Amino acid sequence: MDEKFIDFIQENFKSKDFIPLHPPVFIGNEKIYLNDCIDSTFVSSVGPYVNRFEEEFAEFTQTKKATAVVNGTSALHVSLRLSGVSAGDEVITQALTFVATTNAIVYAGAAPVFVDVDRDTMGLSPVALKSFLEEFAEVKPTGTFNKFSGKRIAACMPMHTFGFMCRIDEIVNICNLYNIPVVEDAAESLGSSYKGKSSGSFGLVSGFSFNGNKIITAGGGGAIVSNDIELSQKAKHLTTTAKEPHPWEYVHNELGYNYRMPNINAALVCAQLEKFQEILTKKRNLYDVYKNNLVDFGLQIVEIPEDTKWNYWLMSVLLDNKKERDEFLKFTNSKGVMTRPIWQLMFKLPMYENCQRDKQENALFLEERIVNIPSGVIL
Repeated sequence: MDEKFIDFIQENFKSKDFIPLHPPVFIGNEKIYLNDCIDSTFVSSVGPYVNRFEEEFAEFTQTKKATAVVNGTSALHVSLRLSGVSAGDEVITQALTFVATTNAIVYAGAAPVFVDVDRDTMGLSPVALKSFLEEFAEVKPTGTFNKFSGKRIAACMPMHTFGFMCRIDEIVNICNLYNIPVVEDAAESLGSSYKGKSSGSFGLVSGFSFNGNKIITAGGGGAIVSNDIELSQKAKHLTTTAKEPHPWEYVHNELGYNYRMPNINAALVCAQLEKFQEILTKKRNLYDVYKNNLVDFGLQIVEIPEDTKWNYWLMSVLLDNKKERDEFLKFTNSKGVMTRPIWQLMFKLPMYENCQRDKQENALFLEERIVNIPSGVIL
């Protein structure tokens, strides 16, 4: 790696200054809608922009109902509860993920079980999932249980890494055989689809994130989506402290959460959603530039998996080994070009080191080689 790569990045991003990984862009009605919120005084957890966002987002994700929440982690936490996960259960997920995926499982009182990913999608592998369930799952009238731990396998939560779609239809089909509900962690995959079907529309319940580094942002924010109307109504109830409607009384009929997205954040993401296709086009153009030029620098761009229509969220290169990865990270960051490795595998973190897992061959391979490169919108 040499200075020519840095020059190439700076030339394309039109800057000699620090180049972040994925900064937000505001190119639409954000200021207008925010001022409208301030003028109306509806800046907290109720308001017209919350209602508008929920309607538009359900349509965008090809689902029947959306519930706006404060962040993606809270969306996953409540989604797990809606799917029936409770204290003492287990949830199958992947170790190659951001820590929020696993944390949400523990917030729900359950324990994560780590199954390997596919190398091309970097998401949960249906082959590994099938193998794990054939070895360890026992279907009983009261649920599917792990023969190793004796605990109920209450859900499976695959995550669509960097916006790539895992083979989610196969995962759902396998889980259906074992009566295990699927909760989609779609935090990174807004706008992606698999075989023509939107991310978030496969799971019983699904969670999205609108953190500042996502393809569109609410500053913070997240959403729960489902095609089950009753579960969606339950989502709304739980995320508003389980408060029953009443003209003046405070009646809360079960344990709920103060997870509602404020109207001022909803205003921001409504404006962002209006510009989604423009943002997507610009990101696709950047990917094409990378694909056509990175080979000249000895870099291998990670290709789009088969059957995925991608949102181009975070773009990645595949290095030859961990030593080369670390040298690339050190060089680029020292030159003001922000690059980041894929996450440390969850079972290497102290709080999850004793969780059950399979061999994790693909996850370990990717952990040592994948690096995200600047993927922001070039204006």
